[in-house]
Amino acid sequence: MKHVDEYRDPAMTKELAAQIRRTSKTPVRFMELCGTHTMALARHGLHALLPPTVSMVSGPGCPVCVTATEEIDRAVKLSQTPGVVVATFGDLVRVPGSHGSLAGERAQGAAVEVVYSPLDAVALAAKRPGEQVVFLGIGFETTAPTVAAALLTAEKKGLTNFSVLSAHKLLPPALAALLAGPDLGLNGFLCPGHVTTVIGTACYEPVAHGHGLPCVVAGFEPADVLASILMLVNQVEQRRSEVEIQYKRAVHAQGNPAAMALMNQFFEPVDAPWRGLGPIPASGLALRAEYGHLDAVKRFDVAVPPAKDHPGCRCGDVLRGLITPPECKLFAGVCNPSAPVGPCMVSAEGTCAAWYRYRRED
Repeated sequence: MKHVDEYRDPAMTKELAAQIRRTSKTPVRFMELCGTHTMALARHGLHALLPPTVSMVSGPGCPVCVTATEEIDRAVKLSQTPGVVVATFGDLVRVPGSHGSLAGERAQGAAVEVVYSPLDAVALAAKRPGEQVVFLGIGFETTAPTVAAALLTAEKKGLTNFSVLSAHKLLPPALAALLAGPDLGLNGFLCPGHVTTVIGTACYEPVAHGHGLPCVVAGFEPADVLASILMLVNQVEQRRSEVEIQYKRAVHAQGNPAAMALMNQFFEPVDAPWRGLGPIPASGLALRAEYGHLDAVKRFDVAVPPAKDHPGCRCGDVLRGLITPPECKLFAGVCNPSAPVGPCMVSAEGTCAAWYRYRRED
């Protein structure tokens, strides 16, 4: 098994790019399902190494980006509640809701704290017993088990001032919804390494065998990504459609049963809204009834009016792979990192942010 440093070797990257150019004969369009892959492709200039026959399109793989506006509105309303401290990851603070953002509320005096892990939020609750600390739970199956671990820790500590506002999303239902939507002309998927480390590869079998679309679970170094694209190209050229793992140093087909068990102990699937994809049945996670005392939805009034997106923002179309960021009229003008209109420009894994930072010359 190769060490991670080998996948950062420029010589290895160059050789893999050459192999792709030699192998690829059929024009193909692959979608990466992870925002980290989107950023890796852009940051390392990997698009420029691919032959004209291979094109990559970004999908709904950025957890901040797919968080629906109404979910941001709930968080903003929560931050306006006296005695409540909202704890969240940094990217989410700047995402605009219908009438403002958490950053805007913080500027007006709201208690909004940026944390680096859910356990940091638990520690914050222990330090501030006179306030209610609410952690905003976002992310896919990679993050949800860590939030479940935080809930378990809060239970063991007997904290009565800690709760979670869950906006977690599940990848398999979103992938099914994506395939049920408009034909995107895809020939395969670059599948997320981190999520698959938890859920395993079984969810990709219907994609490969039912839809005839090859799937390769990829790592995140430059050579990881190119090696995975080469595996997809080989499947297409050999008329195969299988689920393969390139990221074998971290991913096993069965995933991580312990992490899944912990997640399922605290959460259950519910219908959830997705930016760009709309409502998807059983695609979100809510706290189970027996943990209602840890559920911010049951502790506080988070009801909000119907959400309103910026009329010119096409973040949803970017997330579905229907357009590239420059096709949005707001891109790099009205919408930029200093004044983002949509979450795709805010998040460190957002497609618009990746294009703005690394691909504007394209």
